[in-house]
Amino acid sequence: MADLTRLSSWLRCPACGRDLEPVDRLVLGCAEGHRHDVNKRGYVSLLGAGSKHFGDSADMLDARDAVLESGAYSPIADAVAAAEALPAGARVLDAGAGTGHYLRAVLATAPEVTGLAMDLSPAAVTRAVRSSPSIDGLVADTWRPLPLRSQSVDAVLDVFAPRNLSEFHRVLRPGGVLTVVVPRADHLASLRESGAMLDIPADKADDVIAAAKALYAPLTREHVRFVLALDDALRLALAGMGPSARHADAAPATTDETTVSVDVLTFTAR
Repeated sequence: MADLTRLSSWLRCPACGRDLEPVDRLVLGCAEGHRHDVNKRGYVSLLGAGSKHFGDSADMLDARDAVLESGAYSPIADAVAAAEALPAGARVLDAGAGTGHYLRAVLATAPEVTGLAMDLSPAAVTRAVRSSPSIDGLVADTWRPLPLRSQSVDAVLDVFAPRNLSEFHRVLRPGGVLTVVVPRADHLASLRESGAMLDIPADKADDVIAAAKALYAPLTREHVRFVLALDDALRLALAGMGPSARHADAAPATTDETTVSVDVLTFTAR
């Protein structure tokens, strides 16, 4: 059963912007009378009508679990966790949380840290909430105004996910930390050469830094790069865990290894 008091403490009403509070069993509401049902799995959907984006499917989430829980991306998770340096009792928003893998890594770095797993996919949020009693769940669209209280979080994670930099800034407390992970052009290059995965634009990190300049001060930039050995199962899972999974006509890769190459960027809210 969801802790409605803790869940509501993150949230504001998407209809009017008033703070949400528990008003009944599995119901959150605001002073204007708007009501939002909490799913018995422990999350609330504040997506509303009109979103043109789609969350990850169950198959994509299975592929992501296969990759992340195998430890294949552990150096990335370690870098994200080290970048945060959270105090005890901190509150962390993971935007585009997926199964909550990176959020759990961050929560383990300090006592009594709580997280909000936000994703467009109800299936992803369900998995994240079930994975830790310290995680609350929210189904919402990152591209729209976030149904979160202003200055309510100490840190925001954005790992391989869409970025709404202005809304992240609004919900961060002054001096809060934003951590962004973006792939480099050589990330999983041997898989991309086969046509099994989509290409990555060059200079993604530079684009993020430029876009963030008005609202954030840059803190750190770490290049995480390592060679990953592949078998048939891991090759298929890597291709199936992201946007490339929607391009089923791509030729399967046969390479025995690939290079993982990402930038981990941290900023502080001005």
